[in-house]
Amino acid sequence: MEQTLRNFSGTLPLRNLIRIIGTVALLLLIATPAFSQGAGIEWDTLNEEVMSLIQKGQYDRGVVVAKKALDIAEKSVGKNHPTVATSLNNLAVLYEKQGQYAPAESLYKRSLAIREKALGPNHPDVAQSLNNLAQLYDTQGQYAQAEPLYKRSLAIAEKALGPNHPTVATSLNNLAALYKAQGQYAQAEPLYKRSLAILEKALGPNHPAVATSLNNLADLYGTQEQYTQAEPLYKRSLAIDENALGSNHPAVAMDLNNLAALYDSQGQYTQAEPLYKRSLAILEKALGPNHPAVATCLENMADLYRKTGRASQAEELESRAKAIRAIRR
Repeated sequence: MEQTLRNFSGTLPLRNLIRIIGTVALLLLIATPAFSQGAGIEWDTLNEEVMSLIQKGQYDRGVVVAKKALDIAEKSVGKNHPTVATSLNNLAVLYEKQGQYAPAESLYKRSLAIREKALGPNHPDVAQSLNNLAQLYDTQGQYAQAEPLYKRSLAIAEKALGPNHPTVATSLNNLAALYKAQGQYAQAEPLYKRSLAILEKALGPNHPAVATSLNNLADLYGTQEQYTQAEPLYKRSLAIDENALGSNHPAVAMDLNNLAALYDSQGQYTQAEPLYKRSLAILEKALGPNHPAVATCLENMADLYRKTGRASQAEELESRAKAIRAIRR
């Protein structure tokens, strides 16, 4: 299961690097061999490049490559083939990352329509498309539009794959995140817990996807200022990722950032600062100095510096973060 970054404002006073289970796995869809036959090796190569560019935050270049992949797919297999739906979906992801929600919505809907017609309304790929469209609405705060899509996606996944499949855990997680964003914490918590239980059983207690699930549940507790419940979950998430992925993996940086934010929100600045610094160093090395996650970490450190009377250092970090954000527009 892959992880990605997702920000929920208004949770902790800082910006957590929130890792949502399976969003990359759901958003970036690779056609199965049967479906990709006919699209050609060039399409496969371009599709893999698109995924790599999104992971690196290189969205402008990603759009160019994704459009080329879409053109090849349409010419190779026709406009209503599931492989075209995959290309449409991945181009939509890039537009969404750029904040171009209107074109992203149109592409997601077209991708969904192709899948429903070609594969049937209860196919797992349809569940993926529903999830992605729901997440687009979710990102814009259009919760009433997102919720029924998440629920339908969950129902399809449970029926097609079984109630204990990791994809079901992803759907539960995303629905929980929707409730959390609306402050419906009592509804979110059991979904996060069920998602975690599924992943622990299906993948084992030390899998990175379990770390992600722990992180998301911890964030729910942190949002409610239930710090004693959140801290051990963040620490367990960090330990799993360090052991499974290595100490310099971006997921470890996210864990460090989120644990730092927890300490920061409690005024435990001396505990938070070294974690932020280590997180920043990992992100710069792994993702490059101009990745959006680096900007988030810089902003968090700047906020801490301001609260500890280091205004000039804070301004320096804020300027750098602002420059990164400008590059990504």
